[in-house]
Amino acid sequence: MKKKIEQVAKWLNIKTNLKGFDITGVSINTRTLEPGDLFIPFRGEKVNGHKYVRSAIELGATASLWQRDEPGAPEDLPLLFVDDCEVALQEMARAYRDELSAIVIGITGSNGKTSTKDLVASVLKPYFKVQKTPGNFNNELGLPLTILSLDEDTKVAVLEMGMSGKGQIEFLSELARPDYAIITNIGEAHLQDLGSRKAIAEAKFEITAGLQPHGKLFYDGDEPLLQPFMENFPQGVSFGFDDNNELTVTDIKATENGSSFMVSGIIDAAFTIPVLGEHQVKNTLAAILIALESGLSEEQIRKSLKDAALTDMRMQMIQADNGAIFINDAYNAAPSSMNAALNFIRETTMKEKKWVVLGDMLELGDDEQSYHEALSKYISENLMGVCLYGPRMKWLYDKLQTSYNGKLLWSETDYEPIITVLKKYTNENSVILVKGSRGMALENIIEPFAKS
Repeated sequence: MKKKIEQVAKWLNIKTNLKGFDITGVSINTRTLEPGDLFIPFRGEKVNGHKYVRSAIELGATASLWQRDEPGAPEDLPLLFVDDCEVALQEMARAYRDELSAIVIGITGSNGKTSTKDLVASVLKPYFKVQKTPGNFNNELGLPLTILSLDEDTKVAVLEMGMSGKGQIEFLSELARPDYAIITNIGEAHLQDLGSRKAIAEAKFEITAGLQPHGKLFYDGDEPLLQPFMENFPQGVSFGFDDNNELTVTDIKATENGSSFMVSGIIDAAFTIPVLGEHQVKNTLAAILIALESGLSEEQIRKSLKDAALTDMRMQMIQADNGAIFINDAYNAAPSSMNAALNFIRETTMKEKKWVVLGDMLELGDDEQSYHEALSKYISENLMGVCLYGPRMKWLYDKLQTSYNGKLLWSETDYEPIITVLKKYTNENSVILVKGSRGMALENIIEPFAKS
């Protein structure tokens, strides 16, 4: 983004005497502010960003917003006065979106949003100028910040859309107005807020609210809860494992280098990705569909998928100093993604001795005990050991006491007992799956093993 300050004022429908200043970005944090940014001071429960406006200007910000009901506006600084700084940020993003010629791809789902974002960006990046949501900037603040960070010559913008409640995806979709949308799946994340998977499906389908008339929705066709929404929605294209989908995957094979698989339907072809897990292969189907819509050939898709790169802690292979391989899937966890990861470790032949380290699944609401206990049926007999971490995993530990015969350990708040067991019993013949919700920070268990 590169705009004159008077253009930004016009976007916000406000009058200003400031002229000629160049705005080259926006920032809400002085620690990450770049020279030329417009500083946006938010008022939170603990911090009032208006206290940092002068510091922002001294660090190189061209100007700053100032909320009209905030007292003490400094008269010697270049300020744009607005009624609400958060709304102003969103209005700027909406206006800038109108000026962009980029193809916008919106992605939501209970699990796999970031992986799918990475896969879509990876398959397109060799052929187009692509920008994607950084990190998890996928909410009512992060999405507009992402849009305003897009270069004017960007050809494809891949935007992740998250939520914690009803109506939020609708708001984000209407802000971004995607040309294509993807629903990765419907899981159990946010049950605490929405109450049922049916309600989650309805909330995820809100991504179609801003879908352009010419656009398409690519969705998990294996999910029955999405089917009622598709009956009167002609823009939908399904993908998944079931033969009834418009793009189906079969013959998935895992190796130390990733996954190979066949697809059929809209295209019949073989592909490989440097990523493990059937759920990641399923996410790749959405990327293939986007690539086909973008005019890429089968060979172009195959070539770019071979070099696809995912954000860390998504089925990430890490070589340990003792020769073992860790599968770091510790970015997040819900019952559906936990089951998928456990299915992978059960079926993989990459190493003879298999271990799992599982952390609490958070935000599951009133049924969290039953969801943790239900994982017991996915703990296979071919596992050498199961290490559990967190207070909620005590439920699974108690369940496994009578059904699992391998090494079993539970630690409520201390990583060290698990680290000690893994150091004692794992070696070059071992593969260790590590998965839990982000709040459990299970990467701390892997860190002592990482090669320097």
